Amino acid sequence: MAVFVLVSGPFTGGRIWQEVEERLREAGAEAYAVTLSGMTEGGEAPAVAAGDVDLETHVEDVVRVIDGIGSAEDVVLVGHDYGIHPVLGAADRRPERCGRVVYLDAGMPKDGDAPLALVPDASVAERAAAEGSGAADGAAGSVPAPSGAEWARWGSTAGLSAEDLARLDRLAAPQPLRTLTQPLRLTGDPFDRPVTGVLCTANGSGIAMAEMLVASGPPEFRVLAGPRVGFFELDTGHWPMLSAPGPLTEVLLRAAADEGRRLTAPDDSPSARPGTFLLDVAERPRERRGTVDLHLPEGEEPSPAILFVHGGPVSPDQRPTPRDSPTFLGYGRYVAGLGAVGATLDHRLYGLDAYPTAAGDLAAAVEQVRADPRVDRERIALWFLCAGSLLAADWLAAPPPWLRCVALTYPLLAAPADWRGVPERFRPVDAVGAGSPPVVLTRVGLEHPVFQTTVDAFLVAAEKAGAEVDVVDVPHAHHGFETIDHTEETRDAVARAARAVLAHLTA
Repeated sequence: MAVFVLVSGPFTGGRIWQEVEERLREAGAEAYAVTLSGMTEGGEAPAVAAGDVDLETHVEDVVRVIDGIGSAEDVVLVGHDYGIHPVLGAADRRPERCGRVVYLDAGMPKDGDAPLALVPDASVAERAAAEGSGAADGAAGSVPAPSGAEWARWGSTAGLSAEDLARLDRLAAPQPLRTLTQPLRLTGDPFDRPVTGVLCTANGSGIAMAEMLVASGPPEFRVLAGPRVGFFELDTGHWPMLSAPGPLTEVLLRAAADEGRRLTAPDDSPSARPGTFLLDVAERPRERRGTVDLHLPEGEEPSPAILFVHGGPVSPDQRPTPRDSPTFLGYGRYVAGLGAVGATLDHRLYGLDAYPTAAGDLAAAVEQVRADPRVDRERIALWFLCAGSLLAADWLAAPPPWLRCVALTYPLLAAPADWRGVPERFRPVDAVGAGSPPVVLTRVGLEHPVFQTTVDAFLVAAEKAGAEVDVVDVPHAHHGFETIDHTEETRDAVARAARAVLAHLTA
C-alpha cells in the first residue's frame, strides 16, 4: 500500500486530518498528517516565532517527514489549498521519493509564484500585506485566523456542520505572513510525475471546468490532459477532510492506484483545428500600425469602426498571433466589406494576472483607432470573444459617449473559481447596468458549462438592471465556431450579429 503525507491549507495543522488519517491506516496504508512550523493548533504557543517561518521553512518540514518514512519510494504527497506549495517544494527536492502529488482543491502554482497570489479574497490579501508592513521592528507578522462565517472567505463551507466549524475555530492558528509572500522555488516541472486533481464541486471546481480549461483556457492548463494526470470530484465544499472524510479517503486510495478520469483536448477545439473562417470574404486593404491592424472599407468619408478583442491567455510566442489568425482576419475583412473599419489588435494577456496589462493595451488601441482620420471617432464598437470578454467590464461600467455598442461572442463573463489571479474588477456580470451601451451577445448551444453559467448570470443581471441586450442564439454551434462549424446556421449568426452592431453604430 502507498504511504500518504497529508499537508493542510492555511490556518490549519495535522489534526484536521484525523478521520482521514485513521481511515487510511485501517485500509492498510501508512499516513502522516503534517503540522507545519508555526502552526501549533488549539491555541498553544508555537515553538517557532512567526517572523522566523516562511514558505521554505514549510517545504523543509515536509522534506523531513519524507526522509523519516524509511525506504518506501511510493510516497503520495497530498496538498490541500496552501499546502500544495510546500508539497511541490518537497517533491522537487525529493523527486525519487515522490510517487504522486495530489492537488486537493488547490491551485497550480509554478516556480516563482507566491501563495498570496492564489488567495481567493482580495481583502484577505490586503490584510496580509498590512500585517507585514505593520509588524514591530520590521519583522514579518501573521495573518489572523478566520473564525465562524469568516471561513467562507477561504472556500465553500458546504457540508460542514456547526460542530465542524467549531472544530475549525478550535484548531485554527495564525498563518505566518512570509509563508504567503515568499515565492515558491522549483527546479523542475510539477507535472513531470503522476498527478491527481481532487476537485470539490461545491467550491466551484469540477471536471467539467477542467475540461473547459484544457479545450479553450489558458495555455498553462493544457498539462491537465497529460497521460499521468487523473481527476476525481467530491460533492462537498473546500474542507472534505471534515465534511466527507470517507469519500476523500476512498479517492486518495484510488489515486494511489493510478485511477482517475483522464482528460483529452477535443479534436474540434479551435487550438486543435484552426481551420478557415466560415465566410468567404474578400481581402480588403489592411494597414498595420504597431499592435493594431485596420481593415479598410471603400469610400473616403470617415467610417464607424469595430475593434475586435481576442481571448486568452495566449503565449507570447504564439504564431500566428491572434490578429493574423483566420478568425480575426475573417472578422476584420467581413465588417470592412460592410462599410465599417475592422480593427484587430494583439494584446498582452499572457497569464491570468495579466488582465490589467491587456486592459491597458486595449485602451491604447481604442485611442489609436479613434485618432485615425478614416475613422468616425464618435462611432466605435468593441467586439469581445471568449475569455477576452472579461475586459468588457470597464466599458460596460463606465462607457464613453462614443462607444455605441459592445458585442460578446461565446463570452466568459466572470472568472471561474480556479482563475484566482484575475482581479475582481474584470467581472462583466457585475458591471452591466442601465447605463451600459447596447450589447449584442452571440450564445452557442454547445458551450462549455462553465462559460454558459456566466452567460446565464449576465443575462439575469442585465435584465434586472434594464440593460439592452440582443441575443443571437446559435443552438448547434461550438465555442470557437468560426473555424470549426461551417454551417448555414453559424454563417447566419455572424451576419446577424454584425448587422446588429452596425445598426447601433449608424443609429
